[in-house]
Amino acid sequence: MDATYIQQSIEQLKTNIFMHVRHRTLTQYTGSPVLDENQLFYLLLPFLNGEKWDEQNEVSAITVGIVHASLNEHDKISEMNATSKEQQLTVLSGDYYSGRYYEILAHSGNISLIRQLSEGIVNRCEHQIKLYESSQYTIREWYQTISVIQTELIKRFYNVYQFEQYSSIMHTGLLLLQLQKELKKHASGNTSNIFVKMQESVSDQESSIELIIQGEIDSLKNLLNEYLQTSNILKDDLKLYIQQQVAFNFIQ
Repeated sequence: MDATYIQQSIEQLKTNIFMHVRHRTLTQYTGSPVLDENQLFYLLLPFLNGEKWDEQNEVSAITVGIVHASLNEHDKISEMNATSKEQQLTVLSGDYYSGRYYEILAHSGNISLIRQLSEGIVNRCEHQIKLYESSQYTIREWYQTISVIQTELIKRFYNVYQFEQYSSIMHTGLLLLQLQKELKKHASGNTSNIFVKMQESVSDQESSIELIIQGEIDSLKNLLNEYLQTSNILKDDLKLYIQQQVAFNFIQ
């Protein structure tokens, strides 16, 4: 297994997700569903590492991908300056994707997955709501919110199939990658709502928000490298891919 095989596996999962949610009108006005390849990689990590993976696992992974796509569509509304028609269709696309994953779950009869994803969606949404509250949160609490938004549904998928041994590296990797993205978006003038909230939370500190977040990124890199160096379950090709993922995300 090499990076090419890993990337092909991610692309295949992405294609399978698109096949389940394709709708000509929605695609015309809102584009393809937004899927994060880093999240897809961690969804597939147990499979890539040789864990038992059957059709039920595959369908469940597709379902988690569709849930992410649905939530991402609704998240777009608060970030974009769009026309009313585009906004309405974006909301509709999120609702449409929601209907598709409910349909898949109903057919699967996987009660454990239904319960876990339902709880995960509630937890993720509760953290997303914090962006619209007047309450003050610490920078650490905002890191936790970012982590939940990025990892909660994958964690629930791991819980269902007893893949919890991958949770620590998944949490660390995805938080690290997202903080890198937030810094780059801010540097390019495309500051996100959550970055603004983090900035407000440290307004009384001498260090800039950029230095504070970079310090957290450096700490997460050290923690991730420690996991990779001490892990006796991950294949070497996957360890290398994760390291390259972080490096590529930094220079992108």
